[in-house]
Amino acid sequence: MDAEGLHMNIDYVGSSGVILSTEQKAALQSSLVISKSNYKFRSVKFWGKIFGVNSDYFIVQGVGKDELKERKTLYSQDCVHWGLLPVVTESMRHTCSFVKGRFTGDPSYEYEHTETKKAEGVDGEKLDAVDEESIIMVKEEDRLATTIEAIDYDVRIVPRGAYYRTALGTVEPNRSFEGLSVPDSGKLSSYFHFREPFLFTQKTLLQKAELDKAIDFLDPIDTDIPKGGSWSIQFERGSGLVTLRSLHWLGFTFYHVPGSRKYGSVYVGVGTKNLDLPFML
Repeated sequence: MDAEGLHMNIDYVGSSGVILSTEQKAALQSSLVISKSNYKFRSVKFWGKIFGVNSDYFIVQGVGKDELKERKTLYSQDCVHWGLLPVVTESMRHTCSFVKGRFTGDPSYEYEHTETKKAEGVDGEKLDAVDEESIIMVKEEDRLATTIEAIDYDVRIVPRGAYYRTALGTVEPNRSFEGLSVPDSGKLSSYFHFREPFLFTQKTLLQKAELDKAIDFLDPIDTDIPKGGSWSIQFERGSGLVTLRSLHWLGFTFYHVPGSRKYGSVYVGVGTKNLDLPFML
């Protein structure tokens, strides 16, 4: 959710148990303005919080002109001093996949993983299978970055029409977006994954003809697997507020006020994906 007006926007997800203290709101309001200026971000968004055993991580993201591609993630433990998370690489995803359990709360902490590989040794003319063990060290800072990337890929969503793709290929906010209607806001097909699309090319020619390529360039969430069981959607305050909660990443909440430009999302949890979802339906 937008850091500007955070003290009011956070109330939209209060029913999900997302609460910031008065001290945290005040510290975020001032420190994020400084971070926006220092890093020359176009805007700053409060991403959420990941709980650690000894300390918690507050997460914000700064975006550039292209909000889909130009995005950097910062973390803090006191809402005042911010550190820039590293860019996630394929090797980081591989090594961090071995780490399980809660975050410790110390970004410099290193997890130790022992990987066993099969190797062939030569003993005279006899070939023997020898197990080789290698120790892999994984920094919690790297694990934090990969976890945030995974959550963003799976559940970062926006209402239909909130963004458009320009002729140059950049993705920018749609200034003519006035919010979803009440009936549309209750449909999963009205919300898109805010990530590089891959399902659009698989749509039928008839479907393509009915879509507006400028705004329908993202993947709708109603196709998520398990279909119909990945999201929980409900109205609050009569029909004045709609909230969507992810059942894959418990703790992620998206909100939208129908008929207005107000929408946003936040994640507050332990950073663990619910892999048991298919067995819970």
